[in-house]
Amino acid sequence: MLLRQLEYLVALAREKHFARAANACYVSQPSLSAAIRKLEQELDVPIVRRGRRFEGLTPEGERVLLWAQRILAEQDALKHELSVLRGGLTGTLRLGAIPTAMPVISLLTTPFCERHGHARVTIESLSSRDITQKLAEFDLDVAMTYLDDDTLGQVRKTPLYEERYLLLTPQHSPLAELPMATWAQVAELPLCLLSPDMRNRRIMNGYFTDDGVIATPAIESDTVSGLYSHLHGDHWSTVISHAWLHMFGVPDGMRVVPLKGPAHGPRVGLVIAARSPEPVLARALLDVARQAGVHKALDDLLDVHLMGTAYHEITSKSLTVGT
Repeated sequence: MLLRQLEYLVALAREKHFARAANACYVSQPSLSAAIRKLEQELDVPIVRRGRRFEGLTPEGERVLLWAQRILAEQDALKHELSVLRGGLTGTLRLGAIPTAMPVISLLTTPFCERHGHARVTIESLSSRDITQKLAEFDLDVAMTYLDDDTLGQVRKTPLYEERYLLLTPQHSPLAELPMATWAQVAELPLCLLSPDMRNRRIMNGYFTDDGVIATPAIESDTVSGLYSHLHGDHWSTVISHAWLHMFGVPDGMRVVPLKGPAHGPRVGLVIAARSPEPVLARALLDVARQAGVHKALDDLLDVHLMGTAYHEITSKSLTVGT
């Protein structure tokens, strides 16, 4: 059995098409097909259901695929271990993240690259479900997601921060001057929110429900940037995680108002598959995460924005009194 045969099988399972798999592996289609047939002969089991086109894997093939993914992952781990012994970490860290964690991911990747100058990072925006699948199939080294997700399976977790929710609203909004707003009050505003298929939105819906209301936003988006693109005017309001302030801040003409909610919000952190030894690149990122102080950095940033809001209120009141 050759590692190359296993690579062809993994590519075929991913592409679900012989020609595309061959192109992905930079070989001819006959060469890829012959290698997989030889693998079937060596293992003495049928791996691929064959017809006029690729029809999927047999039950035996699904088991072989799991072992192929594991063996290739161990091969990568060996290479990374040896690169450390040669004096520096090399290779590519494959990092997945839920869309709502993307605005803060540079707090980890930048110090990681500064510490390991010969390593590279690829970042993929994924749903929680896709993260679970890709970790199980060894297509990710580490992921950034909600830690209380029951679908994660067998993973090791490293907490980074708890989401704190804020109202972003125009400075002339009826809620702009409040020291704290309720979810019921927010539901009365013209809203743009994340789409219901997003975990972040489902969490928020729970808070709206707890306050006895249902939010009916006029605009829904599956990206944070899609929400922020509507906030450069005096009409729309939205609810954000305080972590988004790191990338997007508070747009001109908007005010940030804390929302009344639970003492502890949903936790976001890093997860890796529960296997030993841990992938070297994943372990290196976890080491960076433990020293990066993401939780404190985001809380300090929030304090700066809230202090700015308080300063604006004091200034406005002074001007009113003076007038």
